[in-house]
Amino acid sequence: MKQYLTHARVVLANEVLEDAAVLVDEGCIRAINPVQVSGAHEIDLGGQWLMPGMIDVHCDAIEKEAEPRARVLFPLDFACLNIDRRNAAAGITTPYHAMSFAHAEWGVRNNETAAELVRAVRRFQRHALVDNRIHVRYEITDESALPFILELFDEGCVDLLSIMDHTPGQGQFRHLDTYVAYMMGNHGSSREAALQVAEDKIRARETADERVLALMARARALGVPTASHDDDDPQRIATMKELGASMSEFPIDLATARAAHGAGLATIFGAPNVMRGGSQSGNLRAFDAIDAGVADCLCADYAPATMLAAVSLLASRDALPLHAAVRLVTLNPARAAGLHDRGEIAVGKRADLISVANPGGHAAVTNTWLEGKQVFAAAYPA
Repeated sequence: MKQYLTHARVVLANEVLEDAAVLVDEGCIRAINPVQVSGAHEIDLGGQWLMPGMIDVHCDAIEKEAEPRARVLFPLDFACLNIDRRNAAAGITTPYHAMSFAHAEWGVRNNETAAELVRAVRRFQRHALVDNRIHVRYEITDESALPFILELFDEGCVDLLSIMDHTPGQGQFRHLDTYVAYMMGNHGSSREAALQVAEDKIRARETADERVLALMARARALGVPTASHDDDDPQRIATMKELGASMSEFPIDLATARAAHGAGLATIFGAPNVMRGGSQSGNLRAFDAIDAGVADCLCADYAPATMLAAVSLLASRDALPLHAAVRLVTLNPARAAGLHDRGEIAVGKRADLISVANPGGHAAVTNTWLEGKQVFAAAYPA
Protein backbone atom coordinates (compact mmCIF):
# COMPACT_ATOMS: atom_id res chain seq x y z
CA MET A 1 0.00 0.00 0.00
CA LYS A 2 1.21 3.48 -0.89
CA GLN A 3 1.44 5.50 2.32
CA TYR A 4 1.62 9.24 2.80
CA LEU A 5 3.02 10.17 6.22
CA THR A 6 2.13 13.79 6.89
CA HIS A 7 2.53 16.59 9.47
CA ALA A 8 5.72 15.15 10.94
CA ARG A 9 9.04 16.48 12.18
CA VAL A 10 11.04 14.58 9.58
CA VAL A 11 14.59 13.86 10.74
CA LEU A 12 16.94 13.81 7.78
CA ALA A 13 20.65 13.04 7.97
CA ASN A 14 21.67 16.71 8.21
CA GLU A 15 18.54 18.62 9.21
CA VAL A 16 15.02 18.38 10.61
CA LEU A 17 12.07 19.37 8.42
CA GLU A 18 9.12 20.81 10.32
CA ASP A 19 5.56 19.86 9.35
CA ALA A 20 6.84 17.73 6.51
CA ALA A 21 5.62 14.64 4.64
CA VAL A 22 7.12 11.43 3.26
CA LEU A 23 5.68 9.21 0.54
CA VAL A 24 6.31 5.46 0.83
CA ASP A 25 5.56 2.86 -1.83
CA GLU A 26 6.74 -0.69 -2.55
CA GLY A 27 8.94 -0.73 0.53
CA CYS A 28 10.94 2.38 -0.37
CA ILE A 29 10.89 6.11 0.27
CA ARG A 30 9.60 7.67 -2.93
CA ALA A 31 9.44 11.37 -2.10
CA ILE A 32 9.94 13.93 0.64
CA ASN A 33 7.37 16.75 0.61
CA PRO A 34 5.95 15.67 -2.76
CA VAL A 35 4.07 18.33 -4.72
CA GLN A 36 1.26 15.99 -5.67
CA VAL A 37 0.08 12.64 -4.26
CA SER A 38 -2.70 10.37 -5.44
CA GLY A 39 -3.94 6.96 -4.41
CA ALA A 40 -2.06 6.91 -1.10
CA HIS A 41 -3.26 6.12 2.40
CA GLU A 42 -2.56 9.21 4.50
CA ILE A 43 -1.31 8.88 8.08
CA ASP A 44 -1.32 12.17 9.97
CA LEU A 45 1.49 12.05 12.54
CA GLY A 46 0.37 15.22 14.30
CA GLY A 47 3.82 16.71 14.84
CA GLN A 48 5.56 13.52 15.94
CA TRP A 49 9.14 12.79 14.92
CA LEU A 50 9.54 10.64 11.83
CA MET A 51 13.01 9.14 11.75
CA PRO A 52 14.77 6.13 10.25
CA GLY A 53 14.39 2.81 11.99
CA MET A 54 17.34 2.34 14.33
CA ILE A 55 20.26 0.03 13.60
CA ASP A 56 21.75 -1.65 16.65
CA VAL A 57 25.08 -3.31 15.94
CA HIS A 58 25.52 -4.76 19.44
CA CYS A 59 22.89 -5.97 21.89
CA ASP A 60 22.95 -9.16 23.95
CA ALA A 61 19.42 -8.76 25.35
CA ILE A 62 18.45 -11.96 23.55
CA GLU A 63 20.59 -13.82 26.08
CA LYS A 64 18.27 -12.75 28.89
CA GLU A 65 15.28 -13.87 26.86
CA ALA A 66 16.91 -17.29 26.50
CA GLU A 67 18.41 -17.44 30.01
CA PRO A 68 16.50 -15.06 32.32
CA ARG A 69 18.33 -16.42 35.35
CA ALA A 70 21.70 -18.10 35.57
CA ARG A 71 21.43 -21.63 34.08
CA VAL A 72 17.64 -21.34 33.59
CA LEU A 73 17.08 -21.79 29.84
CA PHE A 74 13.85 -21.09 27.97
CA PRO A 75 13.09 -22.58 24.52
CA LEU A 76 15.22 -20.73 22.00
CA ASP A 77 12.41 -20.05 19.52
CA PHE A 78 10.45 -18.44 22.37
CA ALA A 79 13.45 -16.18 23.05
CA CYS A 80 13.58 -15.20 19.37
CA LEU A 81 9.87 -14.31 19.32
CA ASN A 82 10.13 -12.09 22.36
CA ILE A 83 13.30 -10.20 21.48
CA ASP A 84 11.86 -9.56 18.01
CA ARG A 85 8.77 -7.98 19.56
CA ARG A 86 10.89 -5.92 21.95
CA ASN A 87 12.97 -4.52 19.12
CA ALA A 88 9.93 -3.64 17.02
CA ALA A 89 8.45 -1.77 19.99
CA ALA A 90 11.78 -0.05 20.65
CA GLY A 91 12.04 1.15 17.04
CA ILE A 92 15.08 -0.98 16.23
CA THR A 93 14.44 -2.27 12.73
CA THR A 94 17.89 -3.84 12.22
CA PRO A 95 19.20 -5.46 15.40
CA TYR A 96 22.46 -7.38 15.48
CA HIS A 97 22.03 -9.96 18.23
CA ALA A 98 25.36 -10.23 20.02
CA MET A 99 26.02 -13.90 20.79
CA SER A 100 29.04 -14.68 22.93
CA PHE A 101 31.08 -17.81 22.39
CA ALA A 102 32.88 -18.17 25.72
CA HIS A 103 32.50 -21.79 26.77
CA ALA A 104 33.68 -21.39 30.35
CA GLU A 105 30.85 -18.97 31.12
CA TRP A 106 28.21 -21.74 30.81
CA GLY A 107 24.53 -21.14 30.12
CA VAL A 108 23.62 -19.42 26.88
CA ARG A 109 27.29 -18.57 26.24
CA ASN A 110 28.19 -22.23 26.14
CA ASN A 111 29.45 -22.85 22.61
CA GLU A 112 26.82 -25.45 21.71
CA THR A 113 23.97 -23.35 23.10
CA ALA A 114 25.23 -20.13 21.51
CA ALA A 115 25.47 -21.83 18.10
CA GLU A 116 21.94 -23.18 18.41
CA LEU A 117 20.65 -19.74 19.38
CA VAL A 118 22.28 -18.29 16.26
CA ARG A 119 20.53 -20.89 14.13
CA ALA A 120 17.25 -20.31 15.96
CA VAL A 121 17.38 -16.60 15.04
CA ARG A 122 17.99 -17.50 11.40
CA ARG A 123 15.06 -19.94 11.38
CA PHE A 124 12.75 -17.44 13.04
CA GLN A 125 13.46 -14.65 10.56
CA ARG A 126 10.67 -15.74 8.20
CA HIS A 127 8.22 -14.93 11.01
CA ALA A 128 9.99 -11.81 12.24
CA LEU A 129 8.82 -8.22 12.56
CA VAL A 130 12.29 -6.73 12.10
CA ASP A 131 15.48 -7.57 10.19
CA ASN A 132 17.28 -9.75 12.75
CA ARG A 133 21.00 -10.23 12.19
CA ILE A 134 23.78 -12.07 13.99
CA HIS A 135 26.79 -10.55 15.70
CA VAL A 136 29.16 -13.32 16.76
CA ARG A 137 31.41 -12.38 19.67
CA TYR A 138 34.53 -14.49 19.99
CA GLU A 139 36.29 -14.63 23.35
CA ILE A 140 39.93 -15.15 22.37
CA THR A 141 40.71 -17.25 25.43
CA ASP A 142 38.16 -19.89 24.44
CA GLU A 143 40.21 -22.61 22.77
CA SER A 144 37.14 -24.67 21.82
CA ALA A 145 34.91 -22.11 20.02
CA LEU A 146 36.77 -21.83 16.73
CA PRO A 147 35.15 -24.81 14.91
CA PHE A 148 31.66 -23.71 16.02
CA ILE A 149 32.12 -20.22 14.60
CA LEU A 150 33.75 -21.40 11.39
CA GLU A 151 30.78 -23.73 10.82
CA LEU A 152 28.39 -20.81 11.30
CA PHE A 153 30.40 -18.83 8.75
CA ASP A 154 30.00 -21.74 6.32
CA GLU A 155 26.23 -21.72 6.93
CA GLY A 156 26.01 -17.99 6.19
CA CYS A 157 24.89 -17.21 9.73
CA VAL A 158 27.41 -14.51 10.68
CA ASP A 159 26.66 -10.88 9.82
CA LEU A 160 29.25 -9.26 12.11
CA LEU A 161 32.23 -10.61 14.05
CA SER A 162 33.82 -9.03 17.10
CA ILE A 163 36.96 -10.06 18.91
CA MET A 164 36.78 -9.93 22.70
CA ASP A 165 39.47 -10.26 25.31
CA HIS A 166 38.05 -10.47 28.81
CA THR A 167 41.23 -11.85 30.34
CA PRO A 168 41.54 -10.50 33.90
CA GLY A 169 44.20 -7.84 34.21
CA GLN A 170 43.34 -5.70 31.14
CA GLY A 171 40.47 -4.25 29.14
CA GLN A 172 37.11 -4.31 30.91
CA PHE A 173 38.45 -6.41 33.78
CA ARG A 174 41.58 -4.58 34.87
CA HIS A 175 41.50 -6.25 38.27
CA LEU A 176 41.01 -9.94 39.06
CA ASP A 177 38.37 -9.18 41.69
CA THR A 178 36.25 -7.38 39.09
CA TYR A 179 36.21 -10.48 36.91
CA VAL A 180 35.43 -12.79 39.85
CA ALA A 181 32.53 -10.56 40.91
CA TYR A 182 31.19 -10.61 37.32
CA MET A 183 31.30 -14.42 37.15
CA MET A 184 29.64 -14.81 40.53
CA GLY A 185 26.92 -12.24 39.80
CA ASN A 186 26.12 -12.97 36.16
CA HIS A 187 26.72 -16.70 35.94
CA GLY A 188 26.05 -18.01 39.44
CA SER A 189 29.66 -19.17 39.79
CA SER A 190 31.36 -19.91 43.08
CA ARG A 191 34.44 -17.85 43.90
CA GLU A 192 36.65 -20.91 43.52
CA ALA A 193 35.23 -21.74 40.10
CA ALA A 194 35.56 -18.12 38.96
CA LEU A 195 39.21 -18.04 40.01
CA GLN A 196 39.84 -21.24 38.06
CA VAL A 197 38.23 -19.78 34.94
CA ALA A 198 40.36 -16.66 35.32
CA GLU A 199 43.50 -18.78 35.55
CA ASP A 200 42.48 -20.76 32.46
CA LYS A 201 41.84 -17.54 30.52
CA ILE A 202 45.26 -16.15 31.37
CA ARG A 203 46.88 -19.38 30.16
CA ALA A 204 44.81 -19.63 26.96
CA ARG A 205 45.57 -16.05 25.97
CA GLU A 206 49.12 -17.12 25.14
CA THR A 207 47.87 -19.14 22.14
CA ALA A 208 45.05 -16.81 21.02
CA ASP A 209 46.75 -15.13 18.05
CA GLU A 210 46.41 -18.08 15.69
CA ARG A 211 42.67 -18.40 16.39
CA VAL A 212 42.06 -14.68 15.95
CA LEU A 213 43.95 -14.61 12.65
CA ALA A 214 41.90 -17.54 11.33
CA LEU A 215 38.58 -15.90 12.18
CA MET A 216 39.53 -12.49 10.84
CA ALA A 217 40.73 -14.08 7.61
CA ARG A 218 37.44 -15.93 7.17
CA ALA A 219 35.46 -12.76 7.83
CA ARG A 220 37.49 -10.82 5.25
CA ALA A 221 37.03 -13.55 2.66
CA LEU A 222 33.25 -13.45 3.14
CA GLY A 223 32.94 -9.68 3.39
CA VAL A 224 31.70 -9.81 6.99
CA PRO A 225 32.45 -6.61 8.93
CA THR A 226 34.55 -6.99 12.07
CA ALA A 227 34.95 -5.15 15.34
CA SER A 228 37.39 -5.01 18.20
CA HIS A 229 35.92 -5.02 21.70
CA ASP A 230 36.91 -3.12 24.87
CA ASP A 231 40.02 -1.65 23.28
CA ASP A 232 42.34 -0.38 26.00
CA ASP A 233 45.20 1.35 24.18
CA PRO A 234 46.10 2.87 20.79
CA GLN A 235 48.45 -0.02 20.00
CA ARG A 236 45.58 -2.47 20.10
CA ILE A 237 43.65 -0.18 17.75
CA ALA A 238 46.57 -0.27 15.31
CA THR A 239 46.74 -4.07 15.52
CA MET A 240 43.03 -4.58 14.93
CA LYS A 241 43.02 -2.05 12.10
CA GLU A 242 45.82 -4.02 10.43
CA LEU A 243 43.76 -7.21 10.81
CA GLY A 244 40.83 -5.56 9.04
CA ALA A 245 38.56 -4.39 11.86
CA SER A 246 36.23 -1.54 10.90
CA MET A 247 34.71 -0.85 14.34
CA SER A 248 35.91 -0.31 17.89
CA GLU A 249 33.33 -1.28 20.50
CA PHE A 250 33.48 0.44 23.89
CA PRO A 251 37.02 1.89 23.84
CA ILE A 252 37.77 2.23 27.52
CA ASP A 253 39.44 5.67 27.58
CA LEU A 254 39.52 8.85 25.54
CA ALA A 255 43.01 8.31 24.14
CA THR A 256 41.95 4.94 22.71
CA ALA A 257 38.70 6.35 21.34
CA ARG A 258 40.63 9.14 19.64
CA ALA A 259 43.05 6.60 18.15
CA ALA A 260 40.18 4.50 16.82
CA HIS A 261 38.31 7.47 15.39
CA GLY A 262 41.49 8.80 13.82
CA ALA A 263 42.24 5.41 12.26
CA GLY A 264 38.83 5.33 10.60
CA LEU A 265 37.29 2.71 12.90
CA ALA A 266 33.69 3.51 13.79
CA THR A 267 33.56 3.94 17.56
CA ILE A 268 30.59 2.37 19.34
CA PHE A 269 29.34 3.30 22.79
CA GLY A 270 26.44 1.99 24.83
CA ALA A 271 23.16 3.89 24.95
CA PRO A 272 22.85 2.75 28.61
CA ASN A 273 26.11 4.64 29.23
CA VAL A 274 24.35 7.80 28.00
CA MET A 275 21.23 7.10 30.08
CA ARG A 276 23.18 6.39 33.27
CA GLY A 277 25.69 9.17 32.77
CA GLY A 278 28.60 6.75 32.83
CA SER A 279 29.95 3.28 32.16
CA GLN A 280 28.89 0.47 34.47
CA SER A 281 32.51 -0.70 34.61
CA GLY A 282 34.01 2.73 35.25
CA ASN A 283 35.38 3.18 31.74
CA LEU A 284 34.93 6.12 29.33
CA ARG A 285 31.70 8.09 29.63
CA ALA A 286 29.80 8.21 26.34
CA PHE A 287 29.08 11.92 26.99
CA ASP A 288 32.82 12.62 27.12
CA ALA A 289 33.39 10.79 23.83
CA ILE A 290 30.50 12.70 22.22
CA ASP A 291 31.80 16.04 23.51
CA ALA A 292 35.25 15.17 22.13
CA GLY A 293 33.75 14.34 18.72
CA VAL A 294 34.97 10.74 18.75
CA ALA A 295 31.66 8.86 19.20
CA ASP A 296 30.28 7.52 15.93
CA CYS A 297 27.55 5.12 17.02
CA LEU A 298 25.38 4.16 19.96
CA CYS A 299 24.25 0.59 20.53
CA ALA A 300 21.70 -0.92 22.92
CA ASP A 301 24.36 -3.11 24.56
CA TYR A 302 21.90 -4.94 26.85
CA ALA A 303 18.78 -2.71 26.85
CA PRO A 304 16.95 -2.05 23.53
CA ALA A 305 14.73 0.69 25.00
CA THR A 306 17.74 2.89 25.76
CA MET A 307 18.53 3.61 22.11
CA LEU A 308 15.68 6.07 21.55
CA ALA A 309 15.90 7.36 25.12
CA ALA A 310 19.57 8.23 24.63
CA VAL A 311 18.80 10.12 21.42
CA SER A 312 16.10 12.10 23.21
CA LEU A 313 18.37 12.84 26.16
CA LEU A 314 21.23 14.06 23.97
CA ALA A 315 18.90 16.36 22.02
CA SER A 316 17.09 17.69 25.08
CA ARG A 317 20.36 18.59 26.82
CA ASP A 318 21.67 20.26 23.66
CA ALA A 319 24.61 17.87 23.63
CA LEU A 320 23.83 17.39 19.93
CA PRO A 321 21.24 18.69 17.46
CA LEU A 322 18.41 16.20 17.00
CA HIS A 323 19.52 15.11 13.54
CA ALA A 324 23.08 14.48 14.79
CA ALA A 325 21.84 12.47 17.78
CA VAL A 326 19.61 10.39 15.48
CA ARG A 327 22.54 9.75 13.16
CA LEU A 328 24.35 7.93 16.02
CA VAL A 329 21.68 5.19 15.92
CA THR A 330 20.79 5.19 12.21
CA LEU A 331 23.08 6.33 9.40
CA ASN A 332 26.41 5.93 11.22
CA PRO A 333 25.86 2.30 12.29
CA ALA A 334 24.41 1.53 8.86
CA ARG A 335 27.62 2.72 7.23
CA ALA A 336 29.79 0.95 9.80
CA ALA A 337 28.01 -2.34 9.07
CA GLY A 338 28.07 -1.84 5.31
CA LEU A 339 24.30 -1.42 5.00
CA HIS A 340 23.92 1.17 2.25
CA ASP A 341 20.19 0.70 1.65
CA ARG A 342 18.97 2.08 5.00
CA GLY A 343 19.73 4.38 7.91
CA GLU A 344 18.38 7.67 6.52
CA ILE A 345 15.22 9.20 5.15
CA ALA A 346 16.20 9.73 1.53
CA VAL A 347 14.57 8.93 -1.79
CA GLY A 348 15.28 5.35 -2.83
CA LYS A 349 16.21 4.08 0.64
CA ARG A 350 14.31 1.32 2.44
CA ALA A 351 11.22 2.55 4.23
CA ASP A 352 12.40 1.36 7.63
CA LEU A 353 10.85 4.13 9.68
CA ILE A 354 9.58 4.97 13.15
CA SER A 355 7.32 7.70 14.50
CA VAL A 356 7.98 9.01 17.98
CA ALA A 357 5.71 10.74 20.50
CA ASN A 358 6.48 12.07 23.96
CA PRO A 359 4.05 10.55 26.50
CA GLY A 360 4.84 11.58 30.05
CA GLY A 361 7.96 13.38 28.89
CA HIS A 362 9.63 10.24 27.50
CA ALA A 363 10.28 9.57 23.83
CA ALA A 364 8.27 6.51 22.79
CA VAL A 365 7.71 4.72 19.49
CA THR A 366 4.16 4.94 18.16
CA ASN A 367 4.70 3.23 14.81
CA THR A 368 7.41 1.04 13.33
CA TRP A 369 7.53 0.26 9.62
CA LEU A 370 9.83 -2.30 8.04
CA GLU A 371 10.12 -1.78 4.28
CA GLY A 372 6.90 0.20 4.47
CA LYS A 373 4.98 -2.49 6.33
CA GLN A 374 3.67 -1.48 9.75
CA VAL A 375 4.97 -3.99 12.30
CA PHE A 376 4.23 -2.11 15.52
CA ALA A 377 1.70 0.51 16.62
CA ALA A 378 0.83 2.09 19.96
CA ALA A 379 -1.64 4.87 20.70
CA TYR A 380 -0.80 6.74 23.91
CA PRO A 381 -3.65 8.66 25.60
CA ALA A 382 -3.46 12.41 25.13
